[in-house]
Amino acid sequence: MSSHHPKDLSSKAMLALVVGALGVVFGDIGTSPLYALRVSIEASGAKSPAEIVAAVYGILSLITWSLVFVVTLKYVFIIMRADNHGEGGIFALTALVSQSLSKTSFLRWPVTIAGALGAALFFGDSMITPAISVLSAVEGLEVLSPDLSKYVIMISLLLITGLFAVERFGTAVIGKVFGPVMLVWFSSLGAMGLAEVVHAPGVFAALNPITGIAFLADHTGVAIAILGSVVLAVTGGEALYADMGHFGRAPIQRAWLYLVFPCLLLNYFGQGALLINEPAAIDNPFYRLAPDWALIPLLFLAAMATIIASQAVISGAFSIATQAVQLGFIPRLLVKHTSAEEIGQVYVSKVNIFLFIGVVALVLGFRTSEHLASAYGVSVTGAMAIDTILAAYFMVFVRGWSKWLFLPLFAALFALDMIFLGTNLFKFFEGGWLPVSVALLLVCLMLSWITGRNRLLKARWSSSTPLADFLATLGNSNPHRVPGTAIFMVPHSDIAPVALLHNLKHNKVLHERVILMNVETANTPFVKDDERISITHLEHNFHTVVVHHGFMEEPHVMRAVALLRAREFHFSLKDISFFVGKERVVAQQSSPLLMAPFIYMHRTMQSATEYFKIPFGHAIEIGGHISV
Repeated sequence: MSSHHPKDLSSKAMLALVVGALGVVFGDIGTSPLYALRVSIEASGAKSPAEIVAAVYGILSLITWSLVFVVTLKYVFIIMRADNHGEGGIFALTALVSQSLSKTSFLRWPVTIAGALGAALFFGDSMITPAISVLSAVEGLEVLSPDLSKYVIMISLLLITGLFAVERFGTAVIGKVFGPVMLVWFSSLGAMGLAEVVHAPGVFAALNPITGIAFLADHTGVAIAILGSVVLAVTGGEALYADMGHFGRAPIQRAWLYLVFPCLLLNYFGQGALLINEPAAIDNPFYRLAPDWALIPLLFLAAMATIIASQAVISGAFSIATQAVQLGFIPRLLVKHTSAEEIGQVYVSKVNIFLFIGVVALVLGFRTSEHLASAYGVSVTGAMAIDTILAAYFMVFVRGWSKWLFLPLFAALFALDMIFLGTNLFKFFEGGWLPVSVALLLVCLMLSWITGRNRLLKARWSSSTPLADFLATLGNSNPHRVPGTAIFMVPHSDIAPVALLHNLKHNKVLHERVILMNVETANTPFVKDDERISITHLEHNFHTVVVHHGFMEEPHVMRAVALLRAREFHFSLKDISFFVGKERVVAQQSSPLLMAPFIYMHRTMQSATEYFKIPFGHAIEIGGHISV
């Protein structure tokens, strides 16, 4: 997480962060010129040269003002101010809203559902972005030679396979070249567009917002299809907020305002100028912008840009999955940290496999970026609408922004989100069903996990022995105490763990020191070491320890043990035994159907020993059955 205030950064450090942000944050929106204008004009039904020219002005106006309102106004100037200790994204925003609500608030469940749905929609987007980006880049081969079109699918699949194969090694090294490559990419976009608009400066008439509105009014029959395609130009806008923690608000804002936004507009207007002078270039206006000598280098640059864009989205999916585990939305997953310097660089093998299968299926099923554009947009616009709702509540009712000024503004932005979402839902049967189905499946799994976890905790509580009662009877029973320290991993600090009761019942012994350790996830992304642990000393040499970690941090019990050694207990690591409960969850006869996925996920999830990084030689797992 970037901990620097903009005023603390030197101009050199700020420049480094701006260039770094280009390689991570703007890949998705930066590759939209490959297909957005072409697909939007085709959606308008324009065929003749005169119709194509008319469509150029109207659609350029719509793209321009969509970028102004959705990305610049909503994300850059408003939503990026809703940071959770510097972090952004759907879960950071959900945590911000949740911690402002009382435990009995009726809004807690709707906010939880909104967070789950937003994350699920992001996963849908994470499958479509690599597929459409790589396909659209490789389709440039058809401009080089129509005979090469038969190799587009094969080359796309090879690139995608390579992309997912190297994910496990992380982006710590290759990430250093991402920023400079994207700097070249955006500079090329701007230069190509500028070289063309000088031949048709009249294209800037499209800057008038009335031009776009009038075009929609004249094409009411296809207005829904047009808006559903125009939204492709703003896909990736949410990444500005989601990736804020890696670079800070200021570098991302400056990268957008000073480079990315101007270069995108220049390229879109350059494509428009080309089509005004040469309507036949509608087959691929992006690649037609390039002079013949630059076509092959541009193909390679576009392939690199789309791989970078795809990698950024995939990494974002890993990060979202990790946060979902920390916040209790999904079961524990094996998370591998791929960088010693960047805490946000993680690899989740199950998510990688899930996304790879999904992306390959999309490429084989849709075969062209034009067909795939029908599936794109639903997940993006849905996630953007959820961002608007949660940000509006947080800014106005928690931060105290003016209701009179900002409620109407958020209402207008939400109306725009709903227009884009509504127009994309009309593409449901053309491919939009796919991200919707993936999102609904994931939401059902998340809600099953959240509900089942709550029922499991309730079942544990109802059959548990309060720790105070257990300690009160311990003096009378006077069990044999053996040397060493026993650390019991517990979900609550005030109940006697089942593993302890089983150990005492069957082995008739207690360790001379007993620590009940509860790991809790904070609503903040990171926790300082001096706030990491809180200790309560009890009678009979029992102690409760609560370990706090942020929702973007990896829980690591041995680090907490090191803090305990330094602060309170002078024990040897070889004298520690960890006791971990390993319950087998079974369904009651009256259990709702929603519990079936929870029981399966609970049985197949990563073990607590692995998740908490407990050395296997020090771990003792004690099991039992519990009904939900």
